[in-house]
Amino acid sequence: MTRIALDPLVADLDAESAALRAAGPLAEVELPGGVHCYAVTHHAEARQLLTDSRVVKDINVWNAWQRGEIPMDWALIGLVNPGRSMLTVDGAEHRRLRGMVAQALTVKRVERLRAGIEALTNASLDRLAALSEEGTVDLKAEFAYPLPMNVISELMGVNATDHPRLKELFEKFFSTQTPPEEVPQMMADLGALFTKIVDDKRANPGDDLTSALIAASEDGDHLTNEEIVNTLQLIIAAGHETTISLVVNVVEALQTHPEQRKRVLSGEVPWENVIEETLRWNTPTSHVLIRFATEDIAVGDKVLPKGEALIVSFGALGRDEQQYGPTAGEFDITRSPNRHIAFGHGPHVCPGAALSRLEAGVALPALYERFPDLDLAVPASDLRNKPIVTQNDLYELPVDLG
Repeated sequence: MTRIALDPLVADLDAESAALRAAGPLAEVELPGGVHCYAVTHHAEARQLLTDSRVVKDINVWNAWQRGEIPMDWALIGLVNPGRSMLTVDGAEHRRLRGMVAQALTVKRVERLRAGIEALTNASLDRLAALSEEGTVDLKAEFAYPLPMNVISELMGVNATDHPRLKELFEKFFSTQTPPEEVPQMMADLGALFTKIVDDKRANPGDDLTSALIAASEDGDHLTNEEIVNTLQLIIAAGHETTISLVVNVVEALQTHPEQRKRVLSGEVPWENVIEETLRWNTPTSHVLIRFATEDIAVGDKVLPKGEALIVSFGALGRDEQQYGPTAGEFDITRSPNRHIAFGHGPHVCPGAALSRLEAGVALPALYERFPDLDLAVPASDLRNKPIVTQNDLYELPVDLG
């Protein structure tokens, strides 16, 4: 099996995803930093593995981890070993840790956040209008980032005063380019910041999910302080990054497909279709790290060996022709059916999927209603991906608002 090295600079994600698909449903890959693992790259096999109880989240199953081959100053250490939370356990323990978070993020509960999301969106649009008088605007920095960060922070009870520091630390956390000598301190600083937030909530509880997790632990649910801190960090990280990329990717897709943009803005095609097709075609999450095989598992005509690590390459499987037919590589907002798994599948499916969809479903129509002549300020070929293995994330999205 030929090993495919994932580009730490993410210079051409489409080409990399195509190479992974071509390698078959199970590809042997090398993560930035030289760490070996396997990737599932086709839709059907991904669904199979994501519900297979022999594929677990326990890092102690990983042969390389057991042999001491994974350095603690590896740039991706925080993504493969983020501490105990619902992300890193399985079975009954996973259900216990996920339960309260999932209850807080049901579709009905999320829908109650609509009015607040609309207000935040309108405030962001007012700010964009003022900035546009000065010329080109970075839509990512000024619109796609603030909205989900403010929404998830309000849900979790994180103060806006912490946002600049969080942004700085998460930049290092996700990047493949963080120098090894800075990784341990960055991880310590993130832990300290979220520990402080939890401590503050213990002293001054509010109407937020962090306070609810603390209260549940005190009422006998036995969440440890580590589990609460790690859960808070997980939700804040995942709860804003995916939505940022989703909003940015929709705008990029529409601006590079003007006929389809016209059909959306005329009302011929609903925004829901645009969001779902973007989730499939230019998914916000390129690769999800990391799972481990407790025994040899057949994947097509290949084998995922016992004790080896597996990543899910959503960027590859979203354009799998075996699932979506010969037009899988095309952006088509009329595609039906469109049964993608961009938010995952199985027990670890993203609990924040409904929230991300709601935010995009509010923000994008409002953006184009306010600025119907919005256009990219640079050729699409000039847009650059950030050096992040897990997120399909641009440095910036310069636009002219018209």
